[in-house]
Amino acid sequence: MPKPKRYQHQRCLHFITFSCYKRMALLNTEEARDTFEQTLERVRRWYGCRVIGYVVMPEHIHLLVSEPERSELAVVLQMLKQTTSRNLRAPLLERFWQPRYYDFPVWNEDKTVEKLRYIHRNPVRRGLAVRPEDWRWSSFLHHATGKEGPVEIESRWTAAKREQTSLLPALIAARPSPTPGERTGQPIEKS
Repeated sequence: MPKPKRYQHQRCLHFITFSCYKRMALLNTEEARDTFEQTLERVRRWYGCRVIGYVVMPEHIHLLVSEPERSELAVVLQMLKQTTSRNLRAPLLERFWQPRYYDFPVWNEDKTVEKLRYIHRNPVRRGLAVRPEDWRWSSFLHHATGKEGPVEIESRWTAAKREQTSLLPALIAARPSPTPGERTGQPIEKS
């Protein structure tokens, strides 16, 4: 089987899919899905990549991520898979993940929206949830409401929060110094 072509250092997003070994439902428990999310967040911080969307399914994962600030995307995925399998692999199981992953470069906003819809609707199509918001192991709720979850999601909500956080020190620094009366709350008599 020929090795798939990888598009690295393109400054684009990547729609990634990878599966559990032989498509077994190794992520079929809440604890396993929670462990994956915790590992995804740690790896996201370690390598400085942005997670735009994700869903954890019983036997596979979909991610929409940026290229990392540190290292290669392949290294990020290798670390994600290795750490998860170290934490979840059953002793008699040969391996936890299939060795390869599918990578589709996402170049524009329309394709980003298409991939996010695909990711978020996956549990509904599979009959795991009635609505996307009912499946808690995905980025849907964050995109719909801004609610923070175990994985930091890059979105309009996150951008607004960062903007507010960065503006606060600037507003405090730009505020005029209080007069002596304003500091104590007492009126100052003028002579």
